Amino acid sequence: MFDWIKRLAAVSALALVAACGGGDDDHPPGTLAQVATTGGFTALVAAADKAGLVPALSSSSSNLTVFAPTDAAFTSLATSLGFADAAAMVAALDGPTLASILQYHVLPTKQLAADLAAGGPTQDTLYTFDGAAATLALDTTSGVKITDEVLTQATVTTANVAASNGVIHVIDKVLVPPGVLNVVQMAQLNPAFSTLVGAVVSANLQGALADPAATLTVFAPTNDAFAAIASTVAGLNTTQLTTVLTYHVLGSQVLAAGIPFGTPVATLSGQDITINAGTPPTITDTTATPASIVATDVRASNGVIHVIDKVLIPAL
Repeated sequence: MFDWIKRLAAVSALALVAACGGGDDDHPPGTLAQVATTGGFTALVAAADKAGLVPALSSSSSNLTVFAPTDAAFTSLATSLGFADAAAMVAALDGPTLASILQYHVLPTKQLAADLAAGGPTQDTLYTFDGAAATLALDTTSGVKITDEVLTQATVTTANVAASNGVIHVIDKVLVPPGVLNVVQMAQLNPAFSTLVGAVVSANLQGALADPAATLTVFAPTNDAFAAIASTVAGLNTTQLTTVLTYHVLGSQVLAAGIPFGTPVATLSGQDITINAGTPPTITDTTATPASIVATDVRASNGVIHVIDKVLIPAL
């Protein structure tokens, strides 16, 4: 499977220099696949090989933009998801899953850094979700920063790495697409939810929330929301903690556009919440202080996450 990698690794140092923009007409850059290989993007190349994307990255008819995560970025993703390292993650994930992740890193046309800035705040990728191209949110006010589906940012650390069939921009984080990872994994990948993830593990709810057959809605409190009631949470027993956490979960997927405002909604705790229209929308629990919904429609493979700024308190 890796014979092509061995062959590409034999490309001369001059080709690598050319691929990184230091070449001339006598030493034109290689293809995107060759540049990635000679540039030391080991995890990216292995993932592309397993995903069956090497032909597209090698094709002379392609003219693509690739956001290329470093090996360190792949290692960070792998360890956050519980894998020993990037190689173990690539080995464990199937080809279609890897293809979805990598296609989310590819724009269908060649765009240099200046083109990205001119292209507006969102860019279509080659990854299709819910019948449409999944988009990346770009901030080009100072360099290029990219926000992915888990609401975390990648930074372009090296732009405009030339290839014969496109361009590579090196990034410091693997971009996470919508609809590929489950709600637990999506929360694991955003540091703002580390307290929530720890509570889920303590209550032994990660299996239920990771169920691939489920279609859940999770109202996810941030770390700051948990910090505001830290002493209360610390005093809960496991049964009470489970009640609190399941009070944040609906048994079906409800996107922002479909929220039934003003109507009691049943949660998995057996108790209702009420979601109120507004800017932002709020959620009424058993206390006098509502929670605000500060971000919506973080799409997972088994549901959706809406971010809230307060822990919802049920009757205990």
